[in-house]
Amino acid sequence: MARVYVTREIVGDALGQLYAAHDVEVWGQPTPPPRDALLRGVADAEGLLCMLTERVDVALLEAAPRLRAVANYAVGYDNIDVDAARARGIAVGNTPDVLTEATADLAFALLLAAARRLPEAQAAVPTGRWGTWEPMRWLGADVHGATLGIVGLGRIGRAVARRAEGFEMTVLATRATPLDELLARSDFISLHCPLTPTTRHLIDARALALMKPSAILINTARGAVVDQPALAAALQAGTIAGAALDVTDPEPPPADDPLLAAPNLIVLPHLGSATYPARVQMTELAVANLLAGLAGRPMPNPVS
Repeated sequence: MARVYVTREIVGDALGQLYAAHDVEVWGQPTPPPRDALLRGVADAEGLLCMLTERVDVALLEAAPRLRAVANYAVGYDNIDVDAARARGIAVGNTPDVLTEATADLAFALLLAAARRLPEAQAAVPTGRWGTWEPMRWLGADVHGATLGIVGLGRIGRAVARRAEGFEMTVLATRATPLDELLARSDFISLHCPLTPTTRHLIDARALALMKPSAILINTARGAVVDQPALAAALQAGTIAGAALDVTDPEPPPADDPLLAAPNLIVLPHLGSATYPARVQMTELAVANLLAGLAGRPMPNPVS
């Protein structure tokens, strides 16, 4: 029986399998464990089930000399120093596929909401700013027949492309279209690439300047793919028409972040995988990864 540290309560029955097989400690607060609490939690742990909010870096690995398996409760793993873990012989797994459709749904919901200015219009109703039907107010953009640029045509990017077919959109993707051309031609740009040193601030001031003044940016990937000060400046200047973000850098942004004062902006609290079925399946995959890793078997979903 190994000691396992879990950094947050998670949904589904699969966690019971972990309790049945190992000595499990779960951080009981709804917010992430502070760094010092995290380091204490992993000090004698052999398994770690963590969220994308936890930094699994060299310092943490050094503080956890018995650690043998890490299961990340996410498809992305930019919060984990995978090379350092491998150098220690620590297995690392993630939760791909099961959150694909939920995240694609949200990306398209953000696209539609930003295109039709839904948050702005909805907010007018309870405040009495909706007086009558108005022919010149809350005019949005057409989605049907528009051009959608997808940056990162992985599982989620392909799922978004399938949804775009129903709106008879022209879909461009970075796999076949150079990024600069995609940015210049697209009415909507949806980001689905992983966060790597190459993609950090991929959408910077230069990239935003290439976009149409009528274009809308959607990000359900990672916050740091976008240079947020550059995005705030572009929205203030009208360089692009709007942005809809499910992710920011950091999460959450501070209350005085200039981005939050930008016009034509939607920001959500990282809801991409936030459906009950998706999160239950994420729990099942994370637990399966951890059980396999602690038993010395290959994880069913190793980070490649």
